[in-house]
Amino acid sequence: MSEHYYTEKPASGIREKEFTETIRNKTLSFVSVSGVFAFGSRIDKVSRLLLENFIPSGKSCLDIGCGYGAIGLFCKALHPQIVLTMTDINERAVAYAVKNAERNKLYAKVLKSDLYDELNDCLFWDIVTNPPISAGKSVVTRLIQEAKSHLHPGGALWLTAFHNKGGSTYKKIMNESFGNVEDVTKKGGMRVYKSILHSSI
Repeated sequence: MSEHYYTEKPASGIREKEFTETIRNKTLSFVSVSGVFAFGSRIDKVSRLLLENFIPSGKSCLDIGCGYGAIGLFCKALHPQIVLTMTDINERAVAYAVKNAERNKLYAKVLKSDLYDELNDCLFWDIVTNPPISAGKSVVTRLIQEAKSHLHPGGALWLTAFHNKGGSTYKKIMNESFGNVEDVTKKGGMRVYKSILHSSI
């Protein structure tokens, strides 16, 4: 099987690209790296759509499957009051998420974790993700279903995807898991979905 960005220990050679990105009048500087989603000279447009529409539910946020840290670090930069945690199974992703946090002087706890495995009983007000769709439906389903155990009541799971490239399926799973889901926004086939953890769930 060819290597993809959900690989724990990427074996591909390291190539880096440095770039700056501005979202909602906040500019950050990043180094993206090969073997990590999404290698390139700009933040992918699906992640950007989430960041343009994210409003914190409280004072803690988990960026799960963080890659080199773009979503989580922009969440922190745009909403400095949040306590940010970022996780990824990919060792190279974790290293570059740390590097990019330091580069932008933003504090984040960064952990190597297969989804929620290393988070124990940690609870968050928001979980944000551009999910690892290439890892397969079972991985993303687990990400959605287990989010409930890591959210405060009233907290929210935010997931961004192309609606016709897996998003519609994951929207349905979110609704089945949480009993609710909304389209926060839609643009060019992309959507941001949000489910809120109600205390009765």
